[in-house]
Amino acid sequence: MSNALIDVSSPQNEPVLAYRPGSKERKEIELVLASLQSQKIEIPMVIGGKKVVSDQKVSIHPPHQKDHVLGYFYKGNKEHVQQAITEAMRAKHAWERLDWKSRASIFLKAADLVAGKYRAQINAATMLGQSKNVYQAEIDAACEFADFLRFNVAFMCDMYKGQPSSSDGVWNTMEYRPLEGFVFALTPFNFTSIAANLGAAPALLGNTVVWKPAETQIYSAKVIMDIFEEAGLPQGVINLVFVDGPEAGEVIFSHPDFAGLHFTGSTKVFQHLWKEIGANIGKYKSYPRIVGETGGKDFIVAHPSANKDQLITALTRAAFEFQGQKCSACSRAYIPQSLWEDVKAGLVRDVESMKMGSPLDFTNFINAVIDQKSFDKILNYIEKAKQSSDALIVVGGQADSSQGYFIQPTVIQTTNPHFVTMEEEIFGPVLTVYVYQDQDFEKTLQLVDQTSPYALTGSIFAKQPEAIEKAKDVLRHAAGNFYINDKPTGAVVGQQPFGGARGSGTNDKAGSVLNLYRWVSARTIKETFCAPTDYRYPFMEN
Repeated sequence: MSNALIDVSSPQNEPVLAYRPGSKERKEIELVLASLQSQKIEIPMVIGGKKVVSDQKVSIHPPHQKDHVLGYFYKGNKEHVQQAITEAMRAKHAWERLDWKSRASIFLKAADLVAGKYRAQINAATMLGQSKNVYQAEIDAACEFADFLRFNVAFMCDMYKGQPSSSDGVWNTMEYRPLEGFVFALTPFNFTSIAANLGAAPALLGNTVVWKPAETQIYSAKVIMDIFEEAGLPQGVINLVFVDGPEAGEVIFSHPDFAGLHFTGSTKVFQHLWKEIGANIGKYKSYPRIVGETGGKDFIVAHPSANKDQLITALTRAAFEFQGQKCSACSRAYIPQSLWEDVKAGLVRDVESMKMGSPLDFTNFINAVIDQKSFDKILNYIEKAKQSSDALIVVGGQADSSQGYFIQPTVIQTTNPHFVTMEEEIFGPVLTVYVYQDQDFEKTLQLVDQTSPYALTGSIFAKQPEAIEKAKDVLRHAAGNFYINDKPTGAVVGQQPFGGARGSGTNDKAGSVLNLYRWVSARTIKETFCAPTDYRYPFMEN
């Protein structure tokens, strides 16, 4: 065993490639996209390192081309979940005792595979399976995925360095053990990197994982597992199962070895899972760690001093990139009367210039929403605005599901700051604007804070420093990620650790050391060099 004191070099964020016409990366991904489009792959579950199939095969369709079949995945049941738990517990003894440098090297190798050999493949799978344009896929599936892996290793090193002080004759140390049991990673469709990190972060610390991805992300989930396997991740450390949520929960949340939940998804689902865990609390060996990033009703507030052009671009990008299917997407905006006409004109100009269609056409800014259920939900909100006397469709509002789930970016203006689209999470390309009187800026800040149960991201646009400071103060608890003169999306690992409170989650900040602390159970060890040999203390002397 190596006795060297190892230090990991400071990681750098993976550069985002531009995919300009004629570029090397553009040519490479076009070849991979064509190859994936021409074949139908079969995706088994991975339990204990073995490929596991079932008697139920489910087809996978691109959201932008719903009649095309990309492949099939094998859907499992409760027995597969139990097998995954068994394999996770079987792998745990050796994995948690493996030298931390060996665990780190696996995930650092995985990061290099993501950024190199698998870059085009993971991006292409995300584009096809989740209908992301190439730039959104690059930011997510390649760059943020690699960043999570590299930065988590550095954060782990920093955490391990945290040691208590020692007095004369005593040596105190802190051991950062993994949790006693397995971790359940329940991951969303919208970010490939999040799906990867929710299992990888606990595993890096020595935990073993049962991973259930969203069915609409399985196509790129396969590539994630391929990368981990090629990087040398031992069998059973991360077990990939494709099951319905209630079936998985019935087995997992009643199991005595359940030790933690790493979740990204809807607030209602997270609250339901928390209740289920609470109802079973007496069954567990330890109190489970519950880590969740959930919904958002994210905002941009403009002060009358705001730069109009910067504000328009921030609204357009934050509301409509990846069809608004980001938990950080701006879906409500508060614009002063003095700026509104110019801002409205800019939003109309931007939306009308956007091309919408398949991500295979690189000139399309807007692609499809994820599935029929999402399409219907978003369209229902747009119809409410069309039928209400409190709201007006400024631009957009059209939808077409004949070939794929396409919804035109939509801007709604409302005279009611509590209109339904100002308060409820839509998770689609819908931005609602409330226009306030310039003199009511401070009142509007109070309105922003009190309107939504969520507290994920938000922005203030202003030139006046007093306005910025006032917004930071009043909106102290309204957003876990707060932006000044920038859009409220696009958090970068290591730069803007991500997470919110209130109805938006436990704010454990993915992309920072804070998240990793949740996956360890510390043990304090005191070694005394020369222990006493007499029970008597000096105060007892005559």
